[in-house]
Amino acid sequence: MAHTLVGTVTSDKRDKTITVSIISRETHPLYRKQYTKTRKYTAHDEKNEAHKGDRVEIASCRPISATKAYTLVKVIEKARGTVELKENVTEIKEEKKVGADEIAREKKAKEAEKAAAKAAKEAEKAEKGDK
Repeated sequence: MAHTLVGTVTSDKRDKTITVSIISRETHPLYRKQYTKTRKYTAHDEKNEAHKGDRVEIASCRPISATKAYTLVKVIEKARGTVELKENVTEIKEEKKVGADEIAREKKAKEAEKAAAKAAKEAEKAEKGDK
């Protein structure tokens, strides 16, 4: 019987190949502290049926390539959707940048208005002083 593992697909970009991450909790033999260990396996997916985020079962087999020694047995659970944080973070940063530029422009405009108002007051005082 083949050795089977259950994990989550982390990459499906290659043709007929998926990368599966298997997370396990282990206890240190001396310190008795629990920690998580993540192992990545590349598996053969003949029909390209598994996608990123899916929970899958893989089984060991003869080596198919230099890195592939597992095949996809079945897709246990399909992914419900993915959240790509990288795009959102860059959009937020760009928005903040634009906001900072606008704030700087508004500040300069207000300072210019204050300077103009101050100059107008000084001109009025000078006119009153001359009369």
